[in-house]
Amino acid sequence: MSNNHDLIISGVHIDLTEALKQKVHEQMAKLYHHEERIIRVRVELEFSSTHSHLKEFIAKGYIEIIGPPMVAHVSGEDLYQCIDKLSEKLDRMIRRRHRLTRVKRKHPHPVEIADADIPKASNWS
Repeated sequence: MSNNHDLIISGVHIDLTEALKQKVHEQMAKLYHHEERIIRVRVELEFSSTHSHLKEFIAKGYIEIIGPPMVAHVSGEDLYQCIDKLSEKLDRMIRRRHRLTRVKRKHPHPVEIADADIPKASNWS
């Protein structure tokens, strides 16, 4: 991942090993190929042990981008699979948003201004 991309990785009830950090870096680097306007990506990896003694990993992803932020989360028994699925989910969200902006750009809606008193440019001086 290049230096101008901001990626924050945090762990909740889990120690972040170098292998985990490397996996997250590799997967999240793919997101920047589809969208250059990403400001920051934040990934939270969490270990949760429920009352029924089931151990579960949760991967949450937050993308700060121009417009509303994108948020996704994935849970499962294998943390590495959760990271892969989170990356795919965020990638789909980015591609969908990009596709929708292209569609809107190709089909602009006319703007009608109701009868309003709009001052002339000479009055602004």
